[in-house]
Amino acid sequence: MTLFAATTGTAAPMEPARSAQNLTIAPDCVHLTVDWRYTFASNDCSSTYTLTVAYLDGTEVPCRTAAPGALITFPGRGTQGNEVLGAVLCDSGGA
Repeated sequence: MTLFAATTGTAAPMEPARSAQNLTIAPDCVHLTVDWRYTFASNDCSSTYTLTVAYLDGTEVPCRTAAPGALITFPGRGTQGNEVLGAVLCDSGGA
């Protein structure tokens, strides 16, 4: 699977706790819609997943559980040039 890129450009290194080696990319059936204020993650999968969102600046946000068909909300990219890189599974992965 590949990380969903909200924009193009060169990504800055992520914080060590969220480095690429530690990320498990959410399945392709998890879709993101990103704007400046909110990021919406829709779980179009047949399984429940515990998700978070990876940000360019390493911002960490709490994990949220998304049942099949659920739409969950995370912070958006903001007004300071941050970007949403994609949805990732939390350590627990699926619920």
